[in-house]
Amino acid sequence: MDAKEELTELRRQIDGIDEGMIALFQSRMEISRRVAGIKRENNMAILDAERERQVVERAAASAEESLRGEASLLMRSIMALSRKYQREILFHGETPLLPPPAKPVEEDIVCAFQGAPGAWGEQAAARLLPDADLRPEEFFEDVFKAVKEKRARYGVVAIENSQTGAIGETYDLLRKYGCFIVKRIWIDIRHCLLAPAETALADIREVFSHPQGFRQCGGFLRKYAWELKACRNTAVAAKTAAGLKSGKTAAIGSRRAAEINGLQVLVPDIMDSAANRTSFVMIATEPEYDEGSDLISVTFSTAHRSGALCETLLPFMARDINLTRIESRPASPGQYRFFAELQGNILDEGIVSTLRQAAASCAYFEVIGCYCCPGGTHDMIVE
Repeated sequence: MDAKEELTELRRQIDGIDEGMIALFQSRMEISRRVAGIKRENNMAILDAERERQVVERAAASAEESLRGEASLLMRSIMALSRKYQREILFHGETPLLPPPAKPVEEDIVCAFQGAPGAWGEQAAARLLPDADLRPEEFFEDVFKAVKEKRARYGVVAIENSQTGAIGETYDLLRKYGCFIVKRIWIDIRHCLLAPAETALADIREVFSHPQGFRQCGGFLRKYAWELKACRNTAVAAKTAAGLKSGKTAAIGSRRAAEINGLQVLVPDIMDSAANRTSFVMIATEPEYDEGSDLISVTFSTAHRSGALCETLLPFMARDINLTRIESRPASPGQYRFFAELQGNILDEGIVSTLRQAAASCAYFEVIGCYCCPGGTHDMIVE
């Protein structure tokens, strides 16, 4: 028997074992279904941690020493699938995961953004709502307050940068103010070195920008011994540099910020990466979604035990649902809150069932938006 024939025979044996395992798995899940009925009738918890520990330990003890870790993992996975199945039975038909969608406003739209005229947030808001009355707010939290207090129908805030990662403050404020994500957009961030007219590169002594701007242009800035001064955003940095008129100041910001503040573009495109992009979300006090929505954001916290996060994510793997991102944020010492984005629509019954199964394993679970991202992965701002 050559190698190919031997491999074919071994695979045939594996196929036979797999068929037997599936038959046993189905028998086990049928018993799990009956267990779920007893728990429902007697208002009993799905998870019995002590019982699970005993089952895992027994499985490990019965396996040969070199496979004990794998046997433990296999049994934990099987028990997690069993709990998932029981939750699907017990939590069927609950209240909606999201309130009914509000109708998007089409006239007299007021949208708040963080920054000043010329800020990237203003440009993102203009792309999302080209006919809106755009109103600047000083801080991210001020945008959320404006939306919550109904001084603005929508707000636009940055949530992620392709170089520096997630903007944690936005995630925290989404949870704090109970706002929903109703749309998301990616834009290209093309930072430039801006300075008052007749300022020479050799004369610059201090540069103003948002801390993210400094990080995104680190390679360029390391060439110079400039004093870096942080501002609330790049538009404010441009306004500050324009107001000083010392001949020694500059700012990192957009071409639009330069135009608004009468600055020259001293050095264009100084980002470390030409693919530097920032994602902005549009928020509202009510969700807005329809059949065309293809992204869902959720926030949740899990029990503080081994495998808890894996158990929450298991239903998504079982249904082949793609999570496009997951972030963790500290909630209290030793405890974390997670934010995840997944591909799907809240109007899809399969998606809803999966979300309920994931939620049942969590200490806290909330859907914070079903929306679309115009332009897909990113949408470029052309200056």
